[in-house]
Amino acid sequence: MRIAATADLHFTAAQHSALHDQLSHVRDEADVLVVAGDLTNGGHPDEMEPLLNVVVRSRVPTIVVLGNHDYESGKHAELTRMMVTAGIKVLDGTAYERDGVGFAGTKGFVGGFGRSVLTAFGEPEIKQFVQASIDEALKLERAMAQLRAAKRVVVLHYSPIAATVQGEPPEIFPFLGTSRLAEVVDRHGADLVVHGHAHHGNMEGKTTAGISVYNVAITLLQGQQSSAAYRVFDL
Repeated sequence: MRIAATADLHFTAAQHSALHDQLSHVRDEADVLVVAGDLTNGGHPDEMEPLLNVVVRSRVPTIVVLGNHDYESGKHAELTRMMVTAGIKVLDGTAYERDGVGFAGTKGFVGGFGRSVLTAFGEPEIKQFVQASIDEALKLERAMAQLRAAKRVVVLHYSPIAATVQGEPPEIFPFLGTSRLAEVVDRHGADLVVHGHAHHGNMEGKTTAGISVYNVAITLLQGQQSSAAYRVFDL
C-alpha cells in the first residue's frame, strides 16, 4: 500500500486553488491519503466545507485525525460529522483496516518527553492537565488493541517523540507532544507512525524500540521540497 501523508493544512477558502493543484495527482501516487490533524485553521465548518470539496475530488480514500486547530471553535463534533458524511474515515481512539493494513489514531496531547514528562503532582489543575495526556494515550491503546492486520500505521497530531520536534524552540517542546504516546506504540508495535503539529521540527526519528516516526507537517515538507503537499510511504 502506498500512503500519502500530510498534516497542518490550516485550510481557509483562500487556499482552495493551491491545495486543489497540490492534491490533483495524489490518486496516481498513493492508495490512501492520511491527514494528521489541523485540517482547518480555526475549526470552523465554513473552512471544512471547501476543504471537503478538494479532498473528495482527489478521489482517494482518506483517513484523518483532528488537531488542536480543529478544536479551536468548539465545533469539532460538527467537523467530524461533515467528514464522515463525505466518506472520510475519522480516527479518535479508533482503528480502521483496509487492504491488509491497520490504521490506529487519536489526536494525542502535550506533556513532554522522557524524563521531562509532566507528572500528576501538586495542584488539581496540573493533575487535570496530565490526565488529559493520559486519556489520549489510553485512547491510542484501545485503538491499537483493535488492530488485527499484520501491517500497522499510527496516526497522531501531536508528536510521540522528541526527535521530530527538534528545530522548534526548546522552550515549547513539552507543548508539542508526549512520549506517553510512544510507550503505547512500542508496546503494540507499528510499521509507521505519522504526526504533525511541529511545523519547524525534524522530518524523522525513532521510538525507544526503534519504530520509525515521521513528522508530515505540510510546512516542513514544503521546506524540503517546495511543491510537496504530502510524503508517500510504501508499506
